[in-house]
Amino acid sequence: MKKMQPTLVASAILFAYSPAFAESPADAQAVNNGKVQQVVVTANPLRNGEGDQILTPAKVLAGDELRDKVGSSLGETLQNELGVSASAFGAGASRPIIRGMGGSRVKMLENGMATSDVSGLSNDHAVASEGAVARQIEILRGPAALLYGSGAIGGLVNVVNERIPTALEDKPTGQVETRYSTVDNGRNVSGSMDGAAGHVGMHIDGNWRDAGDYKIPGNRVLGDPTSASGRLPDSDTSERSIGAGASYIRDWGYVGLSANHLSNNYGIPSAEGSRIDQRQNRYDFDSLVHDPFSGFETARFKAGFTDYRHAELGEDLSPEVVFSNRSFESRLELTHKPVGGFHGTFGVQTENTHFSALSAAGGPDTVPVTHSTSQAAFLVEETKVGPVAVNAGARYENVRREPVGNVERSFDLGSGSVGALWPFMRGYSAGATLSYAQRAPSTDELYSGGPHDATVTFDVGNPDLHKEISRNIELSLQKDTGLLRWKANLFRNNVSGFIYGHVTGLTLDEDGNPGANPADGFRQRLFEQAPAHIQGVEGELTWNQTGMGWNGRLFADGSRGKLDSGESLPLQPADRIGASVGYRQADWRAGLSWTHARGQDRLASFEDTPTPAYNLVDANLSYTQKLDKMDLTWFVLAKNLLNEDIRLSTSLLKDISPLPGRNLVFGVRAHF
Repeated sequence: MKKMQPTLVASAILFAYSPAFAESPADAQAVNNGKVQQVVVTANPLRNGEGDQILTPAKVLAGDELRDKVGSSLGETLQNELGVSASAFGAGASRPIIRGMGGSRVKMLENGMATSDVSGLSNDHAVASEGAVARQIEILRGPAALLYGSGAIGGLVNVVNERIPTALEDKPTGQVETRYSTVDNGRNVSGSMDGAAGHVGMHIDGNWRDAGDYKIPGNRVLGDPTSASGRLPDSDTSERSIGAGASYIRDWGYVGLSANHLSNNYGIPSAEGSRIDQRQNRYDFDSLVHDPFSGFETARFKAGFTDYRHAELGEDLSPEVVFSNRSFESRLELTHKPVGGFHGTFGVQTENTHFSALSAAGGPDTVPVTHSTSQAAFLVEETKVGPVAVNAGARYENVRREPVGNVERSFDLGSGSVGALWPFMRGYSAGATLSYAQRAPSTDELYSGGPHDATVTFDVGNPDLHKEISRNIELSLQKDTGLLRWKANLFRNNVSGFIYGHVTGLTLDEDGNPGANPADGFRQRLFEQAPAHIQGVEGELTWNQTGMGWNGRLFADGSRGKLDSGESLPLQPADRIGASVGYRQADWRAGLSWTHARGQDRLASFEDTPTPAYNLVDANLSYTQKLDKMDLTWFVLAKNLLNEDIRLSTSLLKDISPLPGRNLVFGVRAHF
């Protein structure tokens, strides 16, 4: 695998944010066939590698680690990372939840630009980005992601596929993988290729996935031994994607274009059953100029247009609600050379979207046609005061929402942070960060007014909602040298005007009238606002993570989210502890992991049942052989080896849709 090039994801990640989550150099490297390789974090305006980012809370999945964990959705791929859980709305739709925050508070990016899907609006909507063709996936926990936008209070996930090349290959390189999974008769083929002709770099990638309904370990309904067993209805998926890009590359920089088409058809395993037919076309432009003028290292301009649509299908497969989002985003950033001990990046960002969720069956529209615009300016600077690294940054943003037939709203949003990391002795450091952030209510939170079939709710927005204001403090202590390394993080986030969906218990018909039969009607869900706080702790200890021979890891994480009135926030993650052991030698690699989640009984007032504890045991084994100029890796992955009945407290469907049972994944991967 070629060395990852810094693509300078369009953004200013605030280095001041969260020294608590700085990853060690051991986590910043991928091991492939016994060779240790530095991974570059693209979500970083100053082009540091992950191991160099002492104040940036980055976690990067790449190489073998990514291939072992990749699943049919981003939520499934990332759900066992430190501080990350998943919404788990069936195999087709599962979105990452970071430190108890999900939805529109966690921003999804592809190559540093917004995916511009509608996955943040509801858990049944899939993220329109394919992890199977990703070179790496980056996770930024906590407020470090805020300079990407006000929607990133909880953090962000960036899928990097390098569709626009930033370096010329000496010869064609690529990777092709095929795998089969037993739990759902799933078949998956994915691949990518890079090459060059003169000064033009070229890239192509694609993915094909088909999987049937998956097997479940016991009965479908929690606590009901008379309910169905075997396979979970409406848990099948079918996904296709193809992307291509090219760029003109010279010593002064590069300029490039890319295009991508994704189609995804998947079931929703709710009690009523539903399907979603998803389509997206995406076009991106990226350019970078080195030393553009005196005093500046780089100038970068990015732009992207996305045309997204999905239809929620009824039992007869006819559309009931059609979601549409057309978005244009642009970003300009300038990185200046060190001046007076300060090094930083500043820039501007714009976004223009047309969103709607319209009834296709003659009923009320779920969300009216709404035109939203945003303009933002950001700045991030870093310096040193003696041995202490200090960072500070700020962002100002104006968001305007203009719905058809409703009240227009405009929000002025500001965010800022200051942090420091103190290496008090060799290999040991302590850090602290203070941050302040604001988030505008999303379009659905303001203007919803119709049924949502996949979640069986009648959503009612509130156009009078005001902006969320988040105040966060994070503390950390870590050891980042030697074979044995560890870190501990402590955080608290106070949120004024926290917006959440409150299920009232009232049942409505499809026109919003009360008195419907509970078996046939929709649960009323009101978007409300109240002060809340989320606090938690995370810890990790690793041994020899990148070397040959034996390696190991212990981890634990937990958080508590409550309204200030004392009521728990809905869909909160369970506390977890876990351990793993692995072995690497020559062409062989093997691993075994265990995760224990405690029972979760911290329920919101409208949640009915606690979530039972579970133990998740996974394993992997692979062998790589040389065939001329090709590396051929044969692998088997074992997931949920104990065949446990696993239900996630973060899932709306936990009572009726367990996760898959025991699953063996057989595959082969060719790298050339």
